[in-house]
Order: sequence, then C-alpha cells, then structure tokens
Amino acid sequence: MTQETAGFAALGIHPNILAAIAAVGYEEPSPIQAQSIPVILEGHDMIGQAQTGTGKTAAFALPLLSRIDPARREPQVLILVPTRELALQVATACETYSKQLPGVGVVAVYGGAPMGPQLKALRQGAQVLVATPGRLCDHLRRDEKLLTTVERLVLDEADEMLKLGFMDDLEVIFEAMPASRQTVLFSATLPASIRSIAERHLKEPKHVRIAAKTQTVARIEQVHLMVHADQKAASILRLLEVEQFDALIGFVRTKQATLDIAELLERQGYRAAALNGDIPQAQRERVIESLKDGSLDIVIATDVAARGLDVARITHVLNIDMPYDPESYVHRIGRTGRAGREGRALLLVTPRERRMLQVIERVTGQKVGEVRLPDAETVLEARLSRLANSLQPLLETAVASRGVVRDELCRRLGTDMETLAAALLAKLTEGKALDLESVRREQPLTPAAPRERSERFERGERPERGERSERPERSGERRPMAAPAEGKARCRTALGARDGVAAKNLLGAILNEGGLSREAIGRIQIRETFSLIELPEDGLERLLTKLKDTRVAGKALRLRRYRED
Repeated sequence: MTQETAGFAALGIHPNILAAIAAVGYEEPSPIQAQSIPVILEGHDMIGQAQTGTGKTAAFALPLLSRIDPARREPQVLILVPTRELALQVATACETYSKQLPGVGVVAVYGGAPMGPQLKALRQGAQVLVATPGRLCDHLRRDEKLLTTVERLVLDEADEMLKLGFMDDLEVIFEAMPASRQTVLFSATLPASIRSIAERHLKEPKHVRIAAKTQTVARIEQVHLMVHADQKAASILRLLEVEQFDALIGFVRTKQATLDIAELLERQGYRAAALNGDIPQAQRERVIESLKDGSLDIVIATDVAARGLDVARITHVLNIDMPYDPESYVHRIGRTGRAGREGRALLLVTPRERRMLQVIERVTGQKVGEVRLPDAETVLEARLSRLANSLQPLLETAVASRGVVRDELCRRLGTDMETLAAALLAKLTEGKALDLESVRREQPLTPAAPRERSERFERGERPERGERSERPERSGERRPMAAPAEGKARCRTALGARDGVAAKNLLGAILNEGGLSREAIGRIQIRETFSLIELPEDGLERLLTKLKDTRVAGKALRLRRYRED
C-alpha cells in the first residue's frame, strides 16, 4: 500500500488492485466510490444514482474485482452497458485495475464486432464480462448456460438502456442468471421503469446518491482534434509548429510514452523532458525548476507525476492521450490558466473516444470546440515568422559585430554577400522545409473526419431478421489507399490496434528477424483489426518465408502480400 492509495486501502480494496490504481494516478476515493465500495464489498444489492464522470466505473469495478477468484476460469461478474463505446471504455478500465491480478481476464461483448474473438475469450475463462444487452442475448442463444456461474451483476447507465429499448433483452438476461446473485444498478435518473426493475430484481438494496460537481475554469480555452492513433506523433509536431506557447505540458497514460514523446521532441529541437513515477524525486524537482526558470519549455508527463504541478508560465496543456475520466481531464487542464492568466487546452481524440469527449462536455458543462490539423500554408507561415523573430534582435549589431567576418568569407569563397547570406541561411535552417511544396511533402496528415454511422447502430440496436445492417465503416474494411513507395510492396498482418500492437513493435520484429535496414522498410499503418507494412519488392517471398515464425505481442505475425482489388 502507498500513501497515495491509503484512502482506497481503508475501504478494503485488494492490495494488488491498489498497486494498479496508484500507477494511473488515483489518490483519494471520489464521493461515489467512498460510499459505494463498502456496500458492494459487503455483498449488498445497491442502487447508485450518479452522473457519468463522478468515478462510478471505479466505484463498482474496484470492489467487484477485489472479490474475483482467479482460480475459477468462468464468468463471475457481468457488467451491462447500453453502447459498444461504453463497453470498450469499461472493459479497458477493468483491465487497467486488474493488471496486477494474475489469471483475471476481461472480455468486451458488443455488436458490430466479430463474435469469434469474443467466443474465444469466453472459452478461455474470462471472469469479467462487459456487454451490451443485444449482443449478450446473441451469445445466450448459442449457450443458454453462459451466465449460470455469474455471481455479481452491474447495470451501468440503466436509464439509457431502457431508452434504447433493451427491456426485453434485460429480462432474458435476468432469467439466465442465478437468483442468488448480487445486483448493483447505476442510473443518472430513477424513473418509474427503473424503480420497477429494482423492485423485481434487487433484494433490499442500499441507496447511494451523488451529484456531479466538476466544473472547469472559463478562462481556459478548450479545443479538440480528431486523429487516428497512428497520427498522434505527427499531429503533435504539427500543432507545436503553430501554437504560440510559453511553456507546455503534455499528458499521456504510460511512463514509456513520456520517454518516447520527449525524445521525439528533443530530436526536433524542442527543449523537452519526461516526467513519470519512475524518475527519481530529485530529478523530477530539477525538471519542474527548469520549467519554471525557462530553461525547459515542454514536459511530457503522466497524471501521477504531474500531481500538484503549479508553474505559472504553462500556457498550454496538450492531452495526447484521453484521460480515464472527466475528473482527470479537469485536473490536467487546470495546470494552465494559473494565477488568473488565460490558458489553452488541446485534446487529441481518436474515433473510438468520441463518447468520452461527450461525457467530458456534459460533466464540465462546457463545449470543447473542434479544430483541424494545421495545413501546409499555416505551418510555412509559422516557420517563417519564427525565423524572422529570431533574427530581428540581431539586425542592429550584425554589421558591426560580424561585418569583417562577412567580407572575409566573401573573399575566401569568391562570392557576393547575397549568395553568402543565402548559404548561411541554408545552414541555419538545415533539415527544415521553408517552401510550400516541401512542407506539403512532409509526412502528409489527413485529419480523421467523423465517420458516417447508422443512428440505430450507434445506439446499440440490432437489425431485425432479414433486414440489412447499415454498419459504419470499420477499420477492418477496405478503403482507397495511396500506392506503395517505388520498389516497395504492401504486406498485411492480422495484428492490429486491438491486439495492443504499435508501429514500433512491428518495425522492431521485422528488423530483428528479417535482417533489414530501417531504410528498407516503408510506411507502417496500424488499423483496428490489421496492419499494413511496406517491404522491399525485391526478394519479398524469401523475406516472408524468413518471417513466418515471427511473433509480435505474443501472437503470430503471419505477413502476406496485400492486394487491394
């Protein structure tokens, strides 16, 4: 137990879970957590009335995970949610909290995704099911005994489930579960329909009611940018080109990400440093002092490392990774706008995180406006302005202090002052594009446009039998792509973002096992259910044979040539 999690420990949370929540920066329990956790741990049925964003996911997940028996490879906890986005969000939270619990598995069961991986996770004995009612009923039709071992049920956002017409599905699910189960119901409102469910399916429930009070400061300008996960690094660089900041703090979820992004920024010439829980306290204090005195301009931090950070010159907060909850978001953006100053907060949002953005807006009561990635013209103007501003203070004394050197260089090189000035400017700006066409060729980025979705699909409803499902475009579906670079062939692997694979993982595996140089590997694109990699056309079949037994993230790479018909 650490000092930071003492409040949770006092509630009876499992020690291994305390270690996991300390790693993501949890400190004291929120009001809903402080009241709900003891009730759930004692085994009572409960009705919790709380808005999304009050910390209710942890309020039910932490005590339920504390009571999991890892030795039993069968479903023990069922968490029902109204939409697939919330299913993914809750499942991710449960995976985070249970990271230190060996043998505990979590599976998200929702419509619009293949049933195969869900069935496999169930067969392997996942103890925690996070499901939408419609897809869970599909599974029950295959296996009516699926839920007979479930001891604890959570209905999250119960009022939303009823609004979406899931009452009949809920009754099917109740019938498939043991009558002796513990049931916990969370709802923002308690209409007659919810009270009716409670009367029929909950046993002497305890009542907990919490109102959300989170507010943000009006002087902080908040905007968001839609990007795909593999666009983040390039998006950060583009944003930093045009944002006029004094000092900036960027937030990410993992310690490794702080190091990776800080290193990337240093290579680009920024004065940047990482701040995470593994960095010794003395070094962390030096980083903060450097940020205060102006010898450092950018800090990339985890939530836990930035706790209590108060530096008046921070004008910008960049949320590189979406925070786990609105409270964390408010804490993050509060690092700017200090001492009555104005601040600017930017949030990178991937398509699957749209719902969390809506939650943040609802809880904070403020709209987070959308901006787009700066185009080439804007980037070029920013570079020229920055160059001009750096030269302006030197103009008055330049001739007096360097005129003799200028004349000597012109003599030695046999050139005129105009040509010499252009050569010196080229040396000063080496590696930086300063014409429109060159800027356009630099790692082109296309902002992630909102994908068209069927309104019914977004609500989690299923099509009637015989009716075609108007599904949204998924990352696994084909879409037009630019041709591979000259001399390269595009190859495909079934490993994608859902497998926890990043571009650096694929790159490292191919470099190590294939014996290639970094220059031989072209663009790597990570999609949700697969990835595309550009490899040398010459000798491709031999290379694919060489890589056939390669594994990434514990799974077979199985690269093959990709042909887009």
